[in-house]
This record gives sequence, structure tokens and C-alpha cells, in this order.
Amino acid sequence: TPQTLPQALTSLFPPPGHCHPRGACTGCTQRHLCISAVALLVLVAALALGVALALLPRAPGLNRFCTAPNNRTGFLCDDRVTCVPASWVCDRVSNCRNGEDEQEQLCGDLPHSLPEYLVFHCSNPRSWVYADQRCNRMNDCGDCSDETGSLAACPPCGWEWWSCSPVHYDFCSCIPRRLCRDGIQHCLGWSDEFICTP
Repeated sequence: TPQTLPQALTSLFPPPGHCHPRGACTGCTQRHLCISAVALLVLVAALALGVALALLPRAPGLNRFCTAPNNRTGFLCDDRVTCVPASWVCDRVSNCRNGEDEQEQLCGDLPHSLPEYLVFHCSNPRSWVYADQRCNRMNDCGDCSDETGSLAACPPCGWEWWSCSPVHYDFCSCIPRRLCRDGIQHCLGWSDEFICTP
């Protein structure tokens, strides 16, 4: 027979101390105990999930590109303020407050474990340098591909540098002006001693 809404609710949730027609007792105490237990389990599961997510290592390359001082490529720390120059990452010195620039996930298999923006690949496939070492006027690749190669695409020497063909292995196409007129040949044509001024 059709039931009214109050009768349907009474059959689903009997009053305290009454038993369900099928024999299961669902008194107020038992029902509240079940609801409390379920709520407690949900709360514990939510807390456990939150703790697990907090303990997971953060993806090292995710949204961490930044520009360090002197317009160098950098790695953004967890504080979202500190920008560490690329060449300071995985140097065994913690430069970020939480040490995220030295994490095993980031430094475990150099250079493959590094985000691509932190790496510059030299013309020799087995050689690489940090991205902020590209166009720093030093021969970091060993073959000057980080300074004069087409992949490097470096701008001309700035005002602190003198453009010439260096005789020393350290430099590629520019020498620091501080070396001009120091009595030592740094350029093939001696322009550092006769033309350049510090």
C-alpha cells in the first residue's frame, strides 16, 4: 500500500529503540555511532592524503624558470622569490632555503635529470654546460661552441670586453678589458697591447 512521506521516513529511520521490520535494530545510538565512525574515517583519509601530497617531492622543472642577476637563466626556489643562477644548481651547496636546488630528483642523473632550460648542449654531443654559462665570454664547452657557435647565438662583446682572437684557451672571441695593456699578449694580433684601453 502507498505510504505517506512521514511513514516512509519512519520505515527507513525508526525512532530510537525500535527495530526495522526486517529485524535490524537501528536505534538512535547505533545510527549516530555509525555516522560518527564514517565521518571520522573520511576525516582521517583526507588528512592522510594531505600529508602524502605534502611529502611528495615537487617536480623540479615545473614552473621554476626565472631570470637571475645579470640577466642569467635561473632556477626558482620554493619561496617563489629566490632565483638561483643555473650553474649553482646541483653544485652540492644548498642555495634555496629548503635545498630544492640539490634534490636527488633534480641532480641524480646530470644533465638528463635537469630541466632543459638549465642546460646548453655543446657541439660535442658528450659535452654540456649550464645555460647561464652560454655567452659568458668564457670557453666553458672547450671548443667555444657556447660562445661562437650558431646554437649559442651570442651578442657582440660588450663594453667591458675587447673583441679579438684570443691566444689563451680560456677565452673565445673577446677578452676582458682589464687585460688590455698589461704587458702580456692575449690577442693574436697584439691589439690588446697596442689598441685596446682598459
